[in-house]
Amino acid sequence: MVARIFRPAKNAMQSGRGKSVNWVLDFEPECPKAVEPLMGYTSSGDMRQQVRLTFETREQAEDYARRSGIPFRVVEPKERSAKRLSYSDNFRYARAETWTH
Repeated sequence: MVARIFRPAKNAMQSGRGKSVNWVLDFEPECPKAVEPLMGYTSSGDMRQQVRLTFETREQAEDYARRSGIPFRVVEPKERSAKRLSYSDNFRYARAETWTH
């Protein structure tokens, strides 16, 4: 089973970057999840899917995976592009999107 090492994206519901600083190691699923027919619960027989480890740096996560003999792949974080606009740009006459009342 392959582990994935990544830095999570910022939560869309919050303005801060709280839990997106640390690197996370979690395992990719081996088998698909199944729906239990009586109650409709989603279940899986894969216990490694419940493990989620956090590390301060990418190197710490890679070292842990190597020491434990876990094959892994690293997903690089995408750098965000900051768009600097002022409030008055929303009401500019020559804006790209048309604005109607």
